[in-house]
Amino acid sequence: MERLNSEGIRQDELLYALKTRRTVQTARRIDSCLLCRRHYVNEAGLCDICYAQLEGEEAKLAERWLSGIGP
Repeated sequence: MERLNSEGIRQDELLYALKTRRTVQTARRIDSCLLCRRHYVNEAGLCDICYAQLEGEEAKLAERWLSGIGP
């Protein structure tokens, strides 16, 4: 999945970002998706659309954030 907004992080950097507590917390604080910069993000710092398109290790890490475990 390519990012929809050039201000968001690149898809290949998402795995690293999800492992970095500060990055996710910042996205949540400003309510801006890590990838596309849409508002209304979940606990992983992603909007519903970007979260639904995750696969593999990224999906597992995002699920850990949603369950409250974190990175």
